[in-house]
Amino acid sequence: MTNIQLDRIENEALRNRVVTPEEAASWIGDGMTLGLSGFTRAGDVKAVPFALVDRAKENGFKVNVFTGASLGSDVDTLFAEAGIVNKRIPFQADPTMRKSINNGDMFFVDQHLSHTAELVRSGVMGPIDFAIVEAVAVKEDGTIIPTTSVGNSSLFATHAKNIIVEINMAQTPLLEGIHDIYEPGKQGERGPIPLEKADDRIGELGIKVDPELIRGVVFTDQADSPSTIVQPDEETKIMANHLLDFLRKEIELGRLDETLAPLQSGIGSVANAVLHGMIDSEFKNLEVYSEVLQDAVFDLIDAGKVDFASCCSITLSDEKMKQVFGNFEQYRDKLIMRPQEMSNHPEVIRRLGLISINTALEFDIYGNVNSTHVSGTKMMNGIGGSGDFARNARLAIFVTKSVAKGGNISSIVPFVSHTDHTEHDVDIVVTEQGYADLRGLAPRERVPLIIENCVHPDYKQQLWAYYQEALERGGQTPHVLEKAFSWHQHLAEHGTMKMEKEVVETK
Repeated sequence: MTNIQLDRIENEALRNRVVTPEEAASWIGDGMTLGLSGFTRAGDVKAVPFALVDRAKENGFKVNVFTGASLGSDVDTLFAEAGIVNKRIPFQADPTMRKSINNGDMFFVDQHLSHTAELVRSGVMGPIDFAIVEAVAVKEDGTIIPTTSVGNSSLFATHAKNIIVEINMAQTPLLEGIHDIYEPGKQGERGPIPLEKADDRIGELGIKVDPELIRGVVFTDQADSPSTIVQPDEETKIMANHLLDFLRKEIELGRLDETLAPLQSGIGSVANAVLHGMIDSEFKNLEVYSEVLQDAVFDLIDAGKVDFASCCSITLSDEKMKQVFGNFEQYRDKLIMRPQEMSNHPEVIRRLGLISINTALEFDIYGNVNSTHVSGTKMMNGIGGSGDFARNARLAIFVTKSVAKGGNISSIVPFVSHTDHTEHDVDIVVTEQGYADLRGLAPRERVPLIIENCVHPDYKQQLWAYYQEALERGGQTPHVLEKAFSWHQHLAEHGTMKMEKEVVETK
């Protein structure tokens, strides 16, 4: 161990517990539950998981893997290929793992990201055998200073039988001081969360644990995996402009001012691009209260548009990562990082009155949104935090391009094939075609707005034909049940949702 490494461990006893990743991995047995740090490819543990995969090649075993959200460094890929995962919770975004989930090779529990903590705290999820947490340092009293995400790390560490700390020398020590670790306590015994503004500090600077629970310390030297977001294109820029037009209208009506309200933007290229569209707008002195800070938030900070940002994870492209962490001193006083149950807590979201922007896979003519399942059965990534925000935000906005797969799929359908967010939780839907404000509208009032404002021209006639036939059946929410999923069926059989003209006209 070098002196530079020693400086990261202030507790003398813990300096004697430095082990190799292989030794740490050897403590993990079949059937155990692991709580791994990491949220959207940031702040994830990197060494022990690799050693665990190597062990699996010699002795097959299964573990339950709990995280904050998706992992970087191809950990989920390697876990899936090694076949060592029995159950994965609460979110993933890896193609290889996705295939294993959809093949039934592992169980996946798709949870609202604010719910995992409550279920672990109450004992519903069973004990955490090992929490493995990435850190920049461990203090004299055993306090763990996280890196670029908090996620569920504090929860896992405070409820685990054993803790392994991975100190990552590639992460800047300047991260110390930006975390705000707050433990709300058990349900039924807690008071209100004392958080009234995005920049309020209500907790500790690190994760406080008994040093005796830290069984081993591992050193690593590896940067986070870069974000996979795609830069804004013409369609996402148009979507951003539609959303800006909506916000301007809210200001004209006296419901918002130019500072808007705290913004939340979900992970993903489309939501990131829409947020990026605010750079050249008149909006100013903005605040962000979100799960993940992506490139767009730091661009908005650099442009003088965002004054402060609260999050549970910082997930950046390779270029932006080098810029931000290479000059982190200029951002530290504008950032705070919390556990995900705080960034996603319904009480706080409702109190702050967030404007929430998340991505949909598809939505239907009444405003129900599918965020997770392709054609109703194939899991993509998971619901993430979109449900936490949609149910509780001041404005629940969902964005998506109107078509996918070269126009063969319409993102607006008669009836979503899987419902993650019901019509009751969706306020605004936006595509590159336009937006529909659904607030205060009955089901039959919503349909014309959605079809005329959001649907691609190639599919408008089909949707009108379906709806006209549904109206003949009557009902508060008219549907032709035997044809409600006919678009998805046509896609499965013909590779497109586009139907022959004569078929449309007979509907």
